[in-house]
Amino acid sequence: MRSARHQTSLENENSMRGMTDERVLVTGGAGYIGSHTIKQLLARGRKVVALDNLSAGHREMVLCDELVVVDVTDLDGLRQAFSRYRIGAVIHFAAHTAVGESVENPEKYYRNNLLGGLNVLRLMQERGIRTLIFSSSAAVYGEPRSIPIKEAHPAAPVNPYGRSKRMFEEILTDCGTAYGLQHVSLRYFNAAGSDEEGQIGERHEPETHLIPIVLEAAAGLRPHIEIYGTDYPTRDGTGVRDYIHVDDLARAHVAALEAVEDGYAAPVYNLGIGRGYTVHQVIDACRRVTGREIPVVEGPRRPGDPPALVADPERAMGDLDWRPRFTTLEPIVKTAWRWMQADGVRS
Repeated sequence: MRSARHQTSLENENSMRGMTDERVLVTGGAGYIGSHTIKQLLARGRKVVALDNLSAGHREMVLCDELVVVDVTDLDGLRQAFSRYRIGAVIHFAAHTAVGESVENPEKYYRNNLLGGLNVLRLMQERGIRTLIFSSSAAVYGEPRSIPIKEAHPAAPVNPYGRSKRMFEEILTDCGTAYGLQHVSLRYFNAAGSDEEGQIGERHEPETHLIPIVLEAAAGLRPHIEIYGTDYPTRDGTGVRDYIHVDDLARAHVAALEAVEDGYAAPVYNLGIGRGYTVHQVIDACRRVTGREIPVVEGPRRPGDPPALVADPERAMGDLDWRPRFTTLEPIVKTAWRWMQADGVRS
């Protein structure tokens, strides 16, 4: 954990960071978490360039001045982007992320999530860039043996998405040994909510995250919400997840970047609030926030869904001097509902 003296030193160093010509390259910068991280980087005085193929991201979500539209699997196009800017560090979000789709089309996930990442690493090596923050996932743990999950928990992913994230973590370890790459993998749990100030927010097409799906049902855009599995060994029989606000995730990425730059980061951190909520609790929170009834249809479990995923975020809170500001579910849902209304959903 940082000492007060160290903190004062870091404040001085952070003020200098904002004066450098080097930029932070954010791959997947037009996506949900990438765009929120760019906003937090800008707030810290960092210069940023976003990179995205816009297949799932949205141009209007990018708040920095520079957006390069290119796919990370396009090595030549990516090389041009790296040549255009003086890049000091990379935050790598660009990836396919739908678990179900990864099972149906694993080649797509391995090609994009691994080949794309390897292209980024190749160009970093070519240009002498030594700092990378990687967007990993709690999916690397698979079926957890204990709750809450610590970083030392065995990694045993059960789907191609999780395996692609775990494989890339191992690639980073090898590159750190061989090339001196400084890296951090952030394993986060369920990202939720939207920017507190309402500038940007969550918009997936199609939507796959539980909270916005439930809110779409509240808004009348869906006839009901489906619950997959009501016989789990949990407090009400439905799956339990740890929901972390996207702004808190974004701040953690910036904190991890600064920790790497200052030489004291661990290679892996869990990011969550350390508290789990069942599907029924999420639906009830959405009912309270919206004041609307939300029809529910119960169905069987989906293959590969673990009963509970809850983070132990103590290492991140200690090392990174970071704490989630949103520590309960309802305030997270409120930001999501405000954004959904501002984004075109009306009463």
